[in-house]
Amino acid sequence: MGKPKKYYAVLNGRTPGIYINWFGPGGAEEQIRGYAGSRYKGFSTLTEAKQWLENPVSLKNTFRSNRTDTAHGADMATPGAVIIYTDGGCRGNPGPGGYGAVIIDGKKRIELSRGFRLSTNNRMELMACIAALETLKKPADVVLYSDSRYVVNGIDKGWAQKWRDNNWMRTKKDHAENVDLWAQLLELCDLHRVRFVWVRGHAGNRENERCDELATTAADGVNLREDVAYVKGRTQNPSS
Repeated sequence: MGKPKKYYAVLNGRTPGIYINWFGPGGAEEQIRGYAGSRYKGFSTLTEAKQWLENPVSLKNTFRSNRTDTAHGADMATPGAVIIYTDGGCRGNPGPGGYGAVIIDGKKRIELSRGFRLSTNNRMELMACIAALETLKKPADVVLYSDSRYVVNGIDKGWAQKWRDNNWMRTKKDHAENVDLWAQLLELCDLHRVRFVWVRGHAGNRENERCDELATTAADGVNLREDVAYVKGRTQNPSS
């Protein structure tokens, strides 16, 4: 697993200075997110961070918030983070389904896929995220790219958290769906610091396209697994 930097020096941002955390309240990421022309860099020691702030001889190696790493599309605004791409879908919705995921952890790359006899698009998208995050052996900073607005908005807009807080009710009368999977995903997000990023599907993003290939191949495979909670109508039960 890539080792995160211990100190983050923000040269150009909302509040320039040195930060010991990247994510969370008061972290460096808050200072540069959406800030035009932001400049920052991670260091292993406080002394190095101070020296760079006092004398940034060259900005050549600083991170830029609007750049992506051309090797795999990793968001350079999150130094040391594990990069995950996911995709999922079904033939017919509901129908035979599959998911695919790519996990990039420094120089280590893992690909995952699995097929199911009968499921839905949304369930495959959720399962892809869960399977990918479950490969991480200890808490990590993660940037997870998905082309599912259902997944990304469910986390970013706080919908899933609200459902969990309300005993998995979407409204006073209506149960939320796929709570068996949302419950697992939220537990993983509690363990890791995960930033979900929406990407447009079928738009030429190499890793997203690879996930689509993995998911499609899995859905078209033989000896498909059973999505037990879906088949038995237990998708509104968080303990399924």
